[in-house]
Amino acid sequence: MFRKINILPRWIIFLIDLGICCFALMFAYLIRVNLSVEAINLKDLSGNLLILVLINSIVFINFRTYAGIIRYTGVQDALRICYAITMTTCVLFFISLVAANSGGALVFSNVTLIIYALFSFLFLIAYRVLVKYAFSYLRNYKMDRKNVIIYGAGEAGFATKRVLEHDTTANVNIVAFVDDDARKVGKVVDGIRIYHTHDLQTLSMAQKIDEIIIAAFTLPPAKKNELVDFCLDHAIRVLNVPPLEKWINGQFSARQLQAIKIENLLERDPIRINNEEIASQISNKRILVTGAAGSIGSEIVRQLLKFNPQTIVLCDQAETPLHQLELELQDLKTSTNCVSFLGDVRNEKRMEELFSLFEPHYVYHAAAYKHVPMMELCPTESILTNVLGTKIIADLSVKHQVQRFVMVSTDKAVNPTNVMGASKRLAEAYVQQLHYKLSHPELPVDGNAAQPQPFVTKFITTRFGNVLGSNGSVMIRFKEQIEKGGPVTVTHPNITRFFMTITEACQLVLEAGSMGKGGEIFVFDMGKPVAIVELAKKMIRLYGLVPGIDIEIKYSGLRPGEKLYEELLTDSENTLPTYHEKIMIAKVRQQVHDLQVHFEELIELARQKQGSMAMVAKMKQLVPEFVSNNSVFESLDKKDTGAASVVSISKVS
Repeated sequence: MFRKINILPRWIIFLIDLGICCFALMFAYLIRVNLSVEAINLKDLSGNLLILVLINSIVFINFRTYAGIIRYTGVQDALRICYAITMTTCVLFFISLVAANSGGALVFSNVTLIIYALFSFLFLIAYRVLVKYAFSYLRNYKMDRKNVIIYGAGEAGFATKRVLEHDTTANVNIVAFVDDDARKVGKVVDGIRIYHTHDLQTLSMAQKIDEIIIAAFTLPPAKKNELVDFCLDHAIRVLNVPPLEKWINGQFSARQLQAIKIENLLERDPIRINNEEIASQISNKRILVTGAAGSIGSEIVRQLLKFNPQTIVLCDQAETPLHQLELELQDLKTSTNCVSFLGDVRNEKRMEELFSLFEPHYVYHAAAYKHVPMMELCPTESILTNVLGTKIIADLSVKHQVQRFVMVSTDKAVNPTNVMGASKRLAEAYVQQLHYKLSHPELPVDGNAAQPQPFVTKFITTRFGNVLGSNGSVMIRFKEQIEKGGPVTVTHPNITRFFMTITEACQLVLEAGSMGKGGEIFVFDMGKPVAIVELAKKMIRLYGLVPGIDIEIKYSGLRPGEKLYEELLTDSENTLPTYHEKIMIAKVRQQVHDLQVHFEELIELARQKQGSMAMVAKMKQLVPEFVSNNSVFESLDKKDTGAASVVSISKVS
């Protein structure tokens, strides 16, 4: 019923304000004469009321104090009223001063004006606030209100409280603040008590808690996981306050509160990178990023912009994603010249045109096919893009004297069980050997002395696992399945994967690229492997559903080329630490045989029709540790491929 009450016309609010001001003046007169009604001169009072109404009408119209909707009164309305009352009081004081100096009677005494100003402001604000809270109470009368705890008794926590209280649709009852700071525990803010996190169990037992809002931006990931696990066990919904950079004019709305995502729980402590070193290398340089429209390539571009390169060439064969990235970068209004270059890394002439036109100083090579089952079905495409594409970009980098070539590789290149992983291992081996040949021109390769090189490009490889939220990520698939009502499909109950955020992975790529001296394979600390089935269960619970009851989990079996767990190092490899605790260098033995001839043969097989089996057999010769799993190519592992005459790339790894 109360929701149907119409908004009062402005002229009614205007008359109410004038009436309240007149009452405030009469009240000021009454106080001035010690509440003695007989002492008031009604003739003087009526004349002063007439002057007051005239002055207030002019001031209120100019300041538009009547324009606000009373039930939504806020700070801006209070300031507008304050300015109007101050202006009215000053005008009345000036009129009284002129009247007194011209020999007439004093119209308003100073005491009366001061009392009037205080009480008129108080009454005008008070009736607005009363109306506001009356509407709020009547609107929520007999409605179930959500009991909410705000985690974080800092500025963000207090801002969250104010937002919820002023949101007419929130319908919440803030039960408590919770904070880890013992100094705040026991204190009260706006009538809400602050408790320690240890008291969460007691609070949840004392009354039913519907939601916990995390309003702490520095909460460690381990603590966040612990809190979310507690909430999931007690059927409590978890919401996140948006980051400060997403607040509009220093404020946010209740609509920006979002349910916590699985990505937030798999994050680790923020990494530290040597921004000064990266900036000194990249500033005012021309940078080429291949695969720039992909999830990794586009994030590398975004992070490169922070270091003010002169030009970034965005190379990709996908037209629409490249155009979308171009529009995004235009909105950033950066001083860096971002140039979109539509082209395929497998097209040598097109790539030669790119290098000749832009002459890049740095190359970040992120272009690759990465989907394991797809590459098992189309193995030739994996070779042509991941191997030939890398070879073309690497060779052109040497020809055009690129200073650094940073290749983005994958943990699937370690002991590969699929074509995609083996192709990335071949690409790693090629850039490693290329750097070795360039940096050791005095050493013979296959009996022939290498020619001296006037300039040595530094080839650096980075290797990491799955990236959260990237194209084709398992979490995106799970999200779609949950929102459709299930079932959620997991390939195997024991399958595990390493995970890293896109931002973290690309930060480490830039850091490794800056510290590399050439020829290294940098391995990132991926943390602990995550069981995919547990990931699926937690995602279902974060949606407020019960795994196995609301959403079924089905096991579909390992896909072609897939293995239960990924590795970051082969068994024969060891690592050396760097100054960054999350980046290690794989100790490798250098390949002394020239891979050029073998690669030409492999690429020729990839270009032939019906040549998949022969091509994969050649890959297995070049990568002896490549043993297919759950694939049609398993039959090749049972044959004698003449291992004695094989060029072993395992010596390179």
